[in-house]
Amino acid sequence: MAAIGSIRKHSTLLVIVIGGALAAFVLGDFLKKGNHRDVNVGVIAGEHITIMDFNKKVDENIENAKRQQRKSVLTTNETYQVRQATWDQMVHNVLMDQEYKTLGIEVTPQEMSDLVQGANPSPIIKQYFVDPNTGKYDRNRVTMFLQQFNQLPEETKQQWNMLLQYIKQERLTQKFNALVANGYYVPEQLAQVSYNHQNSLANISYVAARYSSVPDSVVKVTESDFEAYYDAHKADFKQKASRSIEYVSFNVVPSEQDIAKAKKIAEDTRADFVKTDHPIDFAKANSDKVYDTTWIAQGLLPRPVDSLMFHSKVGTVSQPYFQNNTFLIARLVGKERRPDSLSASHILIAYKGAYRANPEIDRTKKQAGELADSLLKVLNRYPGRLEKLTKEYSDDPTVKQNKGNLGWFADGQMVPAFNEAVVNTRTGRFTVAETPFGFHVIKVDGKKDYAEKIKVALVTQDVVPSSNTYQSVFAKASELATSAQNIDEFEKAAQKNHYALREAPNVLKTSYTIPGLDNPREIVRWAFKDETETGVVSNVFDLNDQYVVAVVTKKFHAGIPSMDQVKNRIEPFVINKVKGQYLAKKMEQYNGNLAALEKNMNLKGEEMTNLSFDSRNIVGFGMEDKVIGTVFGMKQGQTSQPIVGNAAAFVVKVDKMTPAGKLANYNQYAQSLYNSYAQRVYQGYPYVALKNTAEIEDNRIKFY
Repeated sequence: MAAIGSIRKHSTLLVIVIGGALAAFVLGDFLKKGNHRDVNVGVIAGEHITIMDFNKKVDENIENAKRQQRKSVLTTNETYQVRQATWDQMVHNVLMDQEYKTLGIEVTPQEMSDLVQGANPSPIIKQYFVDPNTGKYDRNRVTMFLQQFNQLPEETKQQWNMLLQYIKQERLTQKFNALVANGYYVPEQLAQVSYNHQNSLANISYVAARYSSVPDSVVKVTESDFEAYYDAHKADFKQKASRSIEYVSFNVVPSEQDIAKAKKIAEDTRADFVKTDHPIDFAKANSDKVYDTTWIAQGLLPRPVDSLMFHSKVGTVSQPYFQNNTFLIARLVGKERRPDSLSASHILIAYKGAYRANPEIDRTKKQAGELADSLLKVLNRYPGRLEKLTKEYSDDPTVKQNKGNLGWFADGQMVPAFNEAVVNTRTGRFTVAETPFGFHVIKVDGKKDYAEKIKVALVTQDVVPSSNTYQSVFAKASELATSAQNIDEFEKAAQKNHYALREAPNVLKTSYTIPGLDNPREIVRWAFKDETETGVVSNVFDLNDQYVVAVVTKKFHAGIPSMDQVKNRIEPFVINKVKGQYLAKKMEQYNGNLAALEKNMNLKGEEMTNLSFDSRNIVGFGMEDKVIGTVFGMKQGQTSQPIVGNAAAFVVKVDKMTPAGKLANYNQYAQSLYNSYAQRVYQGYPYVALKNTAEIEDNRIKFY
């Protein structure tokens, strides 16, 4: 049964890997708009993914994500990130499943049986079904688990089925990768080419005229220069659909009236705080933040409050202190000299129902307490048996690694009952403490760095903007949205009213973040609607404590952009190319005479030895593939024509060319090429190639 807990622990990982996890979506609003026929969230290589199927995975796997993270709800960002991972995995699964079917790759029922309970099972099975006493895989535990399967909770059955699916997908991937990798063959001639590229060496002399030495005003760049560069490189600019937007955000923060009202409430709270005989209960009941039970060192509270608490007697109550739209009231409830660092070892005796207890454990809480007391008595008489008893009895899953020794930890780092037991017990002595995890038999190994600390009951009261404040801020946003009819009016109105005008230049359909905005998906969806025209100012978006007004300034469609759209980006490269042609023409008149080039063009001669074809850089100039390629197409003693490189124009002379020679066999280089190819296969490059050529229609923006 120990395997059940292990499977549960990793359930979210499995969900994401095989296609899981995600987010809630309300279909109703979409259907109300009359789009009853358009219910596809996407089409992947001809396979339609309906919103109903997608939501089913979302509904199932959001629960798994919450269980894994022990949360009642996920944040909007967590939900979105898991949703993204799910879509990516759905694409992967559809494309690869189609490929497996085409190639005839499958995992038979007998093969699955062997992977689960055969002589050489999947590594995943070996990881989960382990004997806690030996730390080794125990096949009998698999058999017991399967025999009890029908009696297991439905949740565990689902997680087991997901585990099986993961094991199956892993085996399919292994077969596919082996098939592709083993289909590669390196002929001897290709291995010889690889050997020559690595071992043929050249010593060169060269001069180079840097483009940065030529003022832009010296050259004239024509439209045809831009067109030539664009035509040669336009595939490099392939892009996803995107939008450029400008926006103004109006943050709703408490007004002076809101703060004054909150201060009066805080003063009344302080008066009651002074009178109460139960300050901790009062703080728990009246604070907007969870009460912190830890002892704190000097300097961790706001300075005025910190100074008052450390220099006053127990019972002192501070005046309301205002910071970050919160009033803080502190009452000193304790003062001690305590160690800052503690060291301890323990034996955890868990019981059925304890926090994170292994489902295999069936002892009651009473039995656990009695066992802990018995172990304490033994250890008080025979301290040297601690390690032996820890291995035999401890339910802490880390016992194999640390033998129960927790090492040094900060005061307050452990759960309160455990922490206080260590503080209150002398070094070298044993004690028992009960926590939500069970009963701990503790040995205190050390304490150090003593300092005065205090325990403070803190009441924090957040100042919340009133409805009048919300209305006032909304009125400003609404005024901007209704008065500005185009981009120019929008920008002028923002400048006139001293509103911070911000820009998001590359918003994608899948974008979830826009600088300074909280959960801006509605703005993204608006920007990509067909009816949203460039230059039209939006209505007011309500983003929790923000109101936002936006305008789309540019639209970029998926595919290869026009030259006008990339002209600013390619301009530096076009200018350099024209400068290169200008410098090359000047260099031609010296007919490869390096000395004349140095003298008349004020250039410095350079040398480089042991240059190989596999080299990437020319010393001092960086990547210059064209120069290196030219060198290895030349003979010893030959001088090149001017070469228009990336950073400069070059003239190169080959001083010495040392051929690689021949080997008796080229097996080493053939194996090296094969290994390089196989590594790419196992890194997922075949899937990337499949994805790049697949037709994938992503309609998720219609739904969320």
